[in-house]
Formats: sequence, structure tokens, C-alpha cells
Amino acid sequence: MLKILCLEQVSTLKTLINSESLKVPLYVNDLTGRVNPLHEILSGDFDLAFLEAEALPSPLNVIAELRARFPRKPVVLISQEPDLKQAVEAIKLGALDYLKKPLDPNIVWEIINKVSSNGKLQTLRPPKDDYPQIVTQDEKMIELLETAAQIAKSNTTVLIQGETGTGKEMLAKFIHANSNREKGPYVAVNCASLPEGLAESELFGHEKGAFTGAISRKIGKFELANNGTIVLDEISEMPLIIQAKLLRTIQERQIDRVGGTKPVPVDVRIIAVSNKVLQKEVEEKRFREDLFFRINVFPIILPPLRERRGDIKLLAEHFVEKFCEIYAKDIKGIKQDAIEKLESYQWKGNVRELSNVIERAVLVCKKSYIDESMIMLEMSEQNNTSIPKELPDMTIDEMEKLMIQRALKKLNGNRTHAAKVLGISLRTLRNKLRQYREQGLIL
Repeated sequence: MLKILCLEQVSTLKTLINSESLKVPLYVNDLTGRVNPLHEILSGDFDLAFLEAEALPSPLNVIAELRARFPRKPVVLISQEPDLKQAVEAIKLGALDYLKKPLDPNIVWEIINKVSSNGKLQTLRPPKDDYPQIVTQDEKMIELLETAAQIAKSNTTVLIQGETGTGKEMLAKFIHANSNREKGPYVAVNCASLPEGLAESELFGHEKGAFTGAISRKIGKFELANNGTIVLDEISEMPLIIQAKLLRTIQERQIDRVGGTKPVPVDVRIIAVSNKVLQKEVEEKRFREDLFFRINVFPIILPPLRERRGDIKLLAEHFVEKFCEIYAKDIKGIKQDAIEKLESYQWKGNVRELSNVIERAVLVCKKSYIDESMIMLEMSEQNNTSIPKELPDMTIDEMEKLMIQRALKKLNGNRTHAAKVLGISLRTLRNKLRQYREQGLIL
């Protein structure tokens, strides 16, 4: 029996969802009109939820909390007046989809059928990046991973440092996945992107009326991570005043919501991440020394890609396979001249830069194998690289068109998701598609 939870301003879904049409046994729990539906929503007593943004005081906070408590529960956010920013944020936070009202019955039925198969509930897998897959054959890296897996079983605070693109957050996920908290929430916070003036509220939450605009209680990231892991990415960018509160949280294992009257206990494993050398930040008075000692219980330094060159070929082949699947391409592998070019490069951007280079190569490749001409590297004196002698026979406009076409095909025509994957706004994508239609092209 598929249990579907619905919350709307005006009930329409219960009528729309018809088990006879779907041929799926189901039960619809319609919370429309309930005085306080949040308690039932956050209990997680459903297999699939449709929530109308206008019926919630803070829809994105609800999505975030559901994601933290029940990472595999599919939730669809719907809206009378769709907002692009809200849609993008909802998808980032883990919403299965974002739909506009009035709802298209075919889309609703398609979503329900995805969650259910032959009457048997299929738990949706979280995004692939929720599964840590660290590709390496480097001896030092393997030893580092073995050590990380060993300390993962404890509640020890871990500090991961390394250059940009070395895979620090991937290692954080690896530690969480190998810990006793694996089934608990995994909450990642980018300290550099915390809203100015609202960092304390984002991390520790606030009570209703705590400040102007606080129309309801907000649960902070630490509470969302309760019984799980919180990752503090770019911790070196955290404001000093928030560092003091973080220090107290680590010491006392409790947080104080903004405007709260009593502390709230939290049980979290803290993983701090930094692409800067924190010891140097301490010396230059940009980071608290006492906090550094608190988080530096078990330090891990990830090596840059140039120090594990034996992994370059292995990683390149892995990324070819990954992007062939994403863009529905049939490429058999990478030629030796391309591998040699990759192995001679310095990789300032590390594994992330290698991933970007391979993605470009997969997109422009029209043959069975990627060759040296398709490996487009950044020019620099240090790397002594140059523009490829033979550029792919494709203009920038053609490459852009191909990327849009591949993204839309992979995402079944969902423009909101495609724009997110392509890193452009939905308006830009629509303009491009209108331009292609005017040219007589249909994507």
C-alpha cells in the first residue's frame, strides 16, 4: 500500500490521484485544512509527499528538515506562483520535483509510478553523490582511506585540509558512510556562503519573534544533523563571533537558538573542512586558536593530484564512463596520446579540474575514442601547455547546443533541472530554446 501525503491550500490532489487509473493500491492522507500539519509532515509517515509552498510557513526549511531526517523520502514541492529561485533551492535541498498548479495529471501519475513498481514500494535512492566513490590506486591514498575508515567508527572530530578540488567533501561523506551514524542525517554547511548577519540563525536556529522577520521557529543546521554528521566546509571563512559559539557547542554538546531561553542538546559528529592552512590562519589572527585545537583532534591532509599521478589515467577512465552515462554517449575509452597529455599537466584544480576537462572531451567527441585533440587544457607557463593542434570540428554555438540537447534528453525534458545541471538560469535556457525554434530546430 503506497501512502501519499498531501498538503494544499485548496484540496485538488486527492481527487486527482486515482488508484484505479494508476493500478496501484494507495492511501491518500490529505492534510489540507489541518490547524498544525507540520507535526505529521515531519513524522515522515508517508511514502511520497506533495506539499504546496503557499500552505507552509517556510517550505524550504521543511524540505531541508525532511531531507535531514529521512534522506530517502521523496517530496514534491508544488506552487500556485512558481518562483525560480525557490525551485532551484528546493531541488538542491533534495526535493524530487517542483511543479506548478494546476497540476498536470500525467506528471503526477508518472511521479507516483516512479515511486511504485507493480504495487511494491521502491524507496528512491538519494542522488548518486550521496554514495562516496573515491577512485584511487595510489598507495598513500589507500593508506589514508584505511585510516579514515578506522577513525570513522569513533565520534572523534576530524579536520580535513587540502587544496581546492582534492575531494575533501567526498572524504567527509566517506567517513560518514563508514561510521555508526551512517543511517543518521548528513548535513553539509558552506561557511563562506552563510548569509551575513544570519549565520548564527542558520547554524543554531531561532525562535519565533527573535528578530524582525522571524515569523516562525527555525531549526538550525546543528539540530538538523542531530544523531548524524555535520560538515563545516570552508570553516576558515566562519566569522570570529560565530567561531566563539561553535567552540561552546563543541564543548557543551548543546546549542542556543537565537531568542531561545534554554539550551538544546545535540549529538553530532563534526567534520571541519578547509582549503587553507588553519595553523597559518591562527597565526594571522583570522581563526581562533582555541577552536583550532578543538577541531584538530584528528587531522587529515589530502594530497594534490600532481602528487598521485598514477591515479590520473584511472580517474580519467572513471569520468569518461560517468559522463557517457549522463550524456548518453558511446565512447569506448581514451587513446594513449590523450593520457600522456593529461599526465604531463600540473592540475592546479586537482580532481575537479580533471573532471571538467573529461566532461568537455566527452561532449565534443564524435569518435569511438577520445584523442589528444579533444583534451582542452588551460594555458599556463607552469604547465607549458598550448592550444591543441587540432581543435574538434565543432563551433562554440554547436557545443552549447549539444550540451543543452544532452541535458534535456537525460532529464526527460525537465527545463528547471536541465538549467541547474548546465549552470545557467531557467530564463537563459528558455531564450536559447526560443532561438533554436526560430532557426527551425526542435530540441
